[in-house]
Amino acid sequence: MQATQLSVSDLNNPGVSWGAVLAGAAAAAALSFILLILGVGLGLSSVSPWSFNATAIGVSTIAWLAFMQLAASGIGGYMAGRLRVKWSAIHTDEVHFRDTAHGLLAWAVATLVTVAVMAGGTRAVLSGAIDAGSGVAAAVSPAAAAGAGAAGAAGANAGEGGGANPLDYFSDMLLRAPAAPATAAATTTGTLAAPSANASTADQRMETGRIFATSLSTGSLAADDRAYLGQVVASRTGLTQAEAEARVDAVYGRAAKAAADAKARAQQAADTARKAGAHTALWMFVALLLGAFVASLAATFGGRQRDHERVLRHVTI
Repeated sequence: MQATQLSVSDLNNPGVSWGAVLAGAAAAAALSFILLILGVGLGLSSVSPWSFNATAIGVSTIAWLAFMQLAASGIGGYMAGRLRVKWSAIHTDEVHFRDTAHGLLAWAVATLVTVAVMAGGTRAVLSGAIDAGSGVAAAVSPAAAAGAGAAGAAGANAGEGGGANPLDYFSDMLLRAPAAPATAAATTTGTLAAPSANASTADQRMETGRIFATSLSTGSLAADDRAYLGQVVASRTGLTQAEAEARVDAVYGRAAKAAADAKARAQQAADTARKAGAHTALWMFVALLLGAFVASLAATFGGRQRDHERVLRHVTI
């Protein structure tokens, strides 16, 4: 086998043509962006940079992602291999390896540029699980939200201008008086006369809301709180103590069921978002891996054509 004499400059020349790599990466990133815009316009992409959809990506979206990677990575890798310098004194196996590395580098740079430019889209993909997890935390501790609402209502003017307490509805149910007999005026106007109260309804509502918030956080209504609420309801509605405590138990059960249903819905949304995010991430991984392979393969084709005799001009000195 005939040995090839290499000069010192040939041995010290770098094996990467960064100009060709950056040119291929720019072409791949630009083509990826154009194809993504086309996919959004045709309705083939389920990833929106403005909102999150918990539905897993469909077959059409998977096929479009694969086509994006095939087209963009193929063009970028081919340009990286075709635009490189010619390694005249390097073995063919080494040239093949360098072409493969140029395609892989072009794909890597293009991927990093695309992720940096489209960071909003990546945030949209992951925000569903994050927001759903926040919803679970809020649903698990309804007392925190209810207590914050009660504190906000206490600091503001009663009724107007204050923050709404989520438990005000249940407080109103407790303070609801039985229907009074219709008077002549009530028959004319179609309304029933409301009973008078000694205490402020707003104050009683806020106190009831705080008691319910604490009870929901602990999981049970204390006996003294139950008796006290029964006294408040009895004084407001005219019911007996036993009837008032029975109403307290019924309304508290409905409030606890509403909190449990909200927690279950939040947990279900979080689980759906987790599955959709995992499904999407796995298929995106497959598409990116396919792009890396295609870019490396296309770079070898481009490098082979770069070294072809019809591309080179015979120069005589």
